[in-house]
Amino acid sequence: MSDTITLAAETRDRVGKGASRALRRDGRVPAVIYGQNKEPTSIHLEEKALVKALNTGHFMNSVIMVAGQRTLPKDVHFHPVTDRPVHVDFLRISEHATVTVAVPVVFQDEEEAPGLKQGGVLNIVRHEVELVVDAANIPTEITVSLKGRELGDTIHISDVKLPQGVEPAVDDRDFTVATIVAPSALRAEGADAEIPGAELAAMDAGLDPNAASEDAESTDEAEGDKGE
Repeated sequence: MSDTITLAAETRDRVGKGASRALRRDGRVPAVIYGQNKEPTSIHLEEKALVKALNTGHFMNSVIMVAGQRTLPKDVHFHPVTDRPVHVDFLRISEHATVTVAVPVVFQDEEEAPGLKQGGVLNIVRHEVELVVDAANIPTEITVSLKGRELGDTIHISDVKLPQGVEPAVDDRDFTVATIVAPSALRAEGADAEIPGAELAAMDAGLDPNAASEDAESTDEAEGDKGE
């Protein structure tokens, strides 16, 4: 389960581009807290503390206590040149709110996968999976065992053991998480690439991937008031 992260914050008296630039010069990062049908709260955070939290690797799927409020990070904006964080959006949540979060997928037991020993390649289709979960029990990661996996195997979400009370956000099909393929299967038109969407959709449906047409996936996300 992801740990709760606490970030000290101060309320912003002024908003706007000029005020935000001044905060950044002082080592602060503007942010906004929105949601729960309440007025957005404009705040600013210490940049060093924010970067430390970002470097944990699970900032985006952790509960963040900020300005005395329980939140989930919804977006972090970075400077296009320096990669420094320049703005953060936080969504207010209750302690046991049902939330949708993207959780990293970690693969293990590669040494016990016959398909990889035979020269196969693990083609990761989803490096993270969106899950519906209680905000108090957000997993840090989802582990997938490759033990016994053969060349040509497809790992679907139904093959993944999820923690109790956790469900995939996409529930209308048994989508593909990864495949074990021959290296030549990854070479499309001379470029190294993951299996195209049409083939993935075909795998999900159990059809011939060479005869499939594209299947576009869309997910709905909650929208709230955003800060500048």
